[in-house]
Amino acid sequence: MDGKELFLMIEAISNEKNITKEDVLESLEEALAVATKKRSNIEVRVEVDRHTGEFKTFRQWQVIEDGEEFVDDDGNMFDPELHIYQADANGLDIDAFVEEPMESIEFGRIAAQVAKQVIIQKVREAERTVVVDNYSQRVGEVVMVTVKRVDRGNVYVDMGGIDGMVSKYDLIPNESIRKNDRLRAYIKEVKSTPRGAQIFLSRTVNDMMIQLFEMEVPEISEGVIEIKAGARDPGLRSKLAVKAKDKRIDPIGSCIGMRGARVQAVSNELNGERVDIILWDEDPAQFVINAMAPAEVSSIVVDEEKGSMDIAVEEDQLALAIGRGGQNIKLASKLTGWKLNVMSLSDADELQAKELQKTGEKLAEKLGVDAEVAGVLIDEGYTNLDEIAEAESEILSKIEEFDSEMVGELQERAQDAQLVKALNDAEASEVLLGVEGVDDALAQALVDAEISTVDELAELSIVELLDIQDIGNDTASAVIMAAREKEGWFD
Repeated sequence: MDGKELFLMIEAISNEKNITKEDVLESLEEALAVATKKRSNIEVRVEVDRHTGEFKTFRQWQVIEDGEEFVDDDGNMFDPELHIYQADANGLDIDAFVEEPMESIEFGRIAAQVAKQVIIQKVREAERTVVVDNYSQRVGEVVMVTVKRVDRGNVYVDMGGIDGMVSKYDLIPNESIRKNDRLRAYIKEVKSTPRGAQIFLSRTVNDMMIQLFEMEVPEISEGVIEIKAGARDPGLRSKLAVKAKDKRIDPIGSCIGMRGARVQAVSNELNGERVDIILWDEDPAQFVINAMAPAEVSSIVVDEEKGSMDIAVEEDQLALAIGRGGQNIKLASKLTGWKLNVMSLSDADELQAKELQKTGEKLAEKLGVDAEVAGVLIDEGYTNLDEIAEAESEILSKIEEFDSEMVGELQERAQDAQLVKALNDAEASEVLLGVEGVDDALAQALVDAEISTVDELAELSIVELLDIQDIGNDTASAVIMAAREKEGWFD
């Protein structure tokens, strides 16, 4: 084969496999070197001239340290046919190679077969690297694919000359997919394996729905409308929170489109999934109220420490607020990032009454007053010791049932109770820090939740501890087990 024929072959391989000519040439050089080694049992390097196509062969000796008991990576002892001491290497560094030109050998049938196998292997590796590099940059992108086959619930697709797979767990439930169907999918992950590059796609992730809206709604792609969040129950229902940067634009109407054309196009692509468009609001409570649509919220109580909200609705709105199988409340919770508890107005009133009674009893106990006095304080908005101790006495004196003498006594008792609580909290925190896995932040959170002893910590469930502080299931389990061991549960 002359140089011209060689370069034509290299160009054909390069175009067919979508890899660079240099990668093909390097594969050829390595293949020729391997074939030469197998025939002569020496170390060689082959170099193909990039202009003429001729190749030169260089015999190599690895430079090793003088006097060393040498064993190479293949377990071979020092061999003058393969190695040379540094003293004889004309100043070359250790692990470098002394090279000497040698005559390029003529390849027989076996040597040619070896060279062919190495070239094929190297070309495949280069091809795999190109695919992985190209598609790794496209992870998170929605692409159009053609179904090649369906096997055991998994769908194998053609991405334009590249194969991909949609796992049965990444397909929309009850979705009917047949060979040659064209559909959109989200590039989820790209892996390099010995069998080649594997591209995994999904049709169930939130980002796919978001990108479909970006394709269908020009105002989103132009940046006039911003998608703030999305939540999906694949194939059934979704919620999308949007915000307009220009107050003159209706973000919900823009996403729905004329006669619902835009939202219907997205729904059709998602196998009929119903999409609710929600107006985003910077006020978390208002955002949650919007997210609960189509249910109407009567009242809402926010607990920022626990990251939760109690939502009250009319009795006839309760089923709508919860949704079939809890779907509506679950999607609203995912969309807003808050833990949501929905209840009827009567249940909310009952819960509030219990909470007020509990707060009143604690306040009465700490101040050493009766329930009536505590109730008056709570009605006026004073629910804890800090608020009472730090309030201006003139304001407290304006309460009808109180006089200045009584206010002074109450504030003095509140300050004393504060001091006692601080001492008790410090002592409890010190005790809890003795449990393996409890740090300062967790100890403080436990004390704030009125967990003051190791025994009380040991009695907690994992869910209860995570409600106090989200430290992860494994850490929570380890802390509880450490507390139980400290309390002698396993003796």
